[in-house]
Amino acid sequence: MAAHAKLSASGAKRWMSCTPSVAFESQYPNDTSTYAEEGTFAHELSELILNYNLNNITKRTFNKKYKELQTNQYYSQELMDYVEGYVNNVMEFVYAARAKCKDAVVLLEQRLDFSTWVPEGFGTGDVVIIADGELHIIDLKYGKGVPVVAEDNPQLRLYGLGALSEFELLYDIESVKMSIIQPRLDLLTSSELAVEDLLEWAETQVKPKAALAMDGQGDFVAGDHCKFCRGKATCRARAEKNLELTKFEFAKPDALMDEEIGEILKVAGQLSDWIKDVQAYALDQAENHGKKFDGWKLVEGRSNRKYVDEIQVANVLKEKGYDEAIIYEKSLLGITAMEKAIGKKAFAEALGELIIKPSGKPTLVVESDKRPELNTANSAKADFEEDMLS
Repeated sequence: MAAHAKLSASGAKRWMSCTPSVAFESQYPNDTSTYAEEGTFAHELSELILNYNLNNITKRTFNKKYKELQTNQYYSQELMDYVEGYVNNVMEFVYAARAKCKDAVVLLEQRLDFSTWVPEGFGTGDVVIIADGELHIIDLKYGKGVPVVAEDNPQLRLYGLGALSEFELLYDIESVKMSIIQPRLDLLTSSELAVEDLLEWAETQVKPKAALAMDGQGDFVAGDHCKFCRGKATCRARAEKNLELTKFEFAKPDALMDEEIGEILKVAGQLSDWIKDVQAYALDQAENHGKKFDGWKLVEGRSNRKYVDEIQVANVLKEKGYDEAIIYEKSLLGITAMEKAIGKKAFAEALGELIIKPSGKPTLVVESDKRPELNTANSAKADFEEDMLS
C-alpha cells in the first residue's frame, strides 16, 4: 500500500466537494513546506511527551529522545510551550475518561483504516480514547493560518469510521466524539455523533463520492476547499467561477449602490487569492521551467545593496578609526521574536505588564466574523447626543 492514501482523510473536504480534483492535481508536484515540516515535528514531540505521561516509556528513554529532538531546526521554547498546551488538553480528556471508566484505552498515532467506504483509505489518529461506550478521536492542528473546527469535519469523521471498524467488535461503542486542538490559536472544539448517524453519513455521502473521486469522475466545483489543491492556479472551473464574479450588471445611477458595494466586497477576497495563485504559478513556470506566456517576460527585479561580510566591514571601519557607536546599532528583539526566543510562559511572566496592544486599524469583514462591531461615526454621535440628554 502507498505511503499516502490517494483519497486522504486530510483532503476529504476537497475530494468530497470536487470529486475530480484528486485525478486533476496528481499531475502537479506534491511539494512540502516548512510549515508542514514544523507541524510534523510538533506531532513527533507531542507524541513523545504523551507517551511519557501515559507511562508508556521510561524517563531514561524520554530524556534520550527529547535531547535528540532539541537539536531539530524547528525546536524552540515557543513550540515547546504550544505542544505542552496541547498535551495538557489531551491529558484532561484522558483523566475524564478514566474517571468514568478505569480501564479506558488510550492509543497514540493509531493507524486507522476506513477502506470500507473509501477505496484504500487510511490515516493516522493522533489520539484515540475508548471508554464507557464512547470513542474519542483527538487531532492536533499546529498551523495558525486557518482555524479548523471539529463540527462537520470530514477528516475526523473518517478517522472515527476507521477507529469504529477497528474496535467495534471489542467494545460496545454508542457514540463517536471528535476534538481538534489548535494550540497556536488557543482553540479547542469538539463534536459528537451517534454511531448510527456516522454510519449513515459514510454510506450516503462518503461512499458514492469516494467512488467518483477514485475514478476521476464528477463535476469540478470551486470553493474554499480549493485553497490546498495543487492545481488551484490552472483549474478552469476555479477561473470561470472567479471571472464570473467580476461580471456585475450594475443598476443606475452611475455611482454604485451600497448593496452593490457589499456584493463586491464579498467576492474581493476570493478574486485576490485566485490572482495571487495564478501569478505565483506563472512565475515558477517561467523561472524554473523556461515557460513563456504571451505578452510577458522574465526580468531581474529590484534588489538592495548588502555587505559581503559584516565582520570584515566592521574590522575595516575600526582600523580606520571609526567608533563602534557609529558602526553598530542596538535594538530589542521584536515582540514575536522575543516570545519565540524565551518561550510564551516566560515572556508572559516577565514582560506581561510591559506589553500593550493598541486598538487595531478599522477593517471591513463579513458579518459572520466573531469580532465585535465598532461604533460608526453616526452611531457614536447618536450615543453622545443620548448621553447629553440623559
